[in-house]
Amino acid sequence: MYEAPKKTQDHLADRLQDDAMPLIMGVLNVTPDSFSDGGRFLATDRAVRQAEQMFAMGADIIDVGGESTRPGAAPVDVQDELHRVVPVVEAIARKRLGAISVDTSKPAVMAAAVEAGAAMINDVWALRRPGALRTAASLNVPVCLMHMQGEPETMQHAPHYADPVDEVCAFLSARADACLQAGIASSQIVIDPGFGFGKTLTHNLGLLNGLDRMTALGFPVLAGLSRKSMIGELTGKPVDQRLIGSVLLAALAVKNGARIVRVHDVAETREALTILQAVNTLQSQQ
Repeated sequence: MYEAPKKTQDHLADRLQDDAMPLIMGVLNVTPDSFSDGGRFLATDRAVRQAEQMFAMGADIIDVGGESTRPGAAPVDVQDELHRVVPVVEAIARKRLGAISVDTSKPAVMAAAVEAGAAMINDVWALRRPGALRTAASLNVPVCLMHMQGEPETMQHAPHYADPVDEVCAFLSARADACLQAGIASSQIVIDPGFGFGKTLTHNLGLLNGLDRMTALGFPVLAGLSRKSMIGELTGKPVDQRLIGSVLLAALAVKNGARIVRVHDVAETREALTILQAVNTLQSQQ
């Protein structure tokens, strides 16, 4: 079995800048309605066991989310999200197995999760919610800025772009600049094109092919393609049968420059990336 490197949360910012091995972010949804595993890990003990398993399988980061952002998802009250997220983050942090990210757009949840032990903020709104940018800057942890056209409830209602790669790059560059102006160090900024967030299949494929243009912005790129609808559109497979597509897309994303892949199937993704890394190393030596 893959043996995770002995890194603590304090080293996450350094690891984001290290080009040696891509990082795997394991998805841990503590929600009743997430598109893939909603309701499975609502109980804290089950969530902690799942985190332990993902770290053992090769995850570098566990991304804990208490509000579903699937297409059509309804917003969650801040108190409900705090109740779901904070005990889980705190319990995982006590294990000191690896870094924890909190998947939230709410300033109060960001602050409480970091206090409980989270080492990263992953925000689908790219810190655009009131108070989010100021709060994130005060917490001094890495932030992931994601592109989304529209909002979860409506984002898949006829999304349109003149050029998806250009427009997503422009948005992410502007949000990164806002972070820098707010006092967030460039070494703590990660960008995410937001596959499936206000994009059609054609948009998603274009963004995958254009990841190298996003890496040119100078920030690590996170790609979240695991089990998403684009795989279903291409293969006809339901959510619980998208393993092969998810692993292949993760490997392609890394091949095209992604530094982090956000996945449900950690062990299989780690195996694929280990092989890809070996091939890349051999090619660089020839």
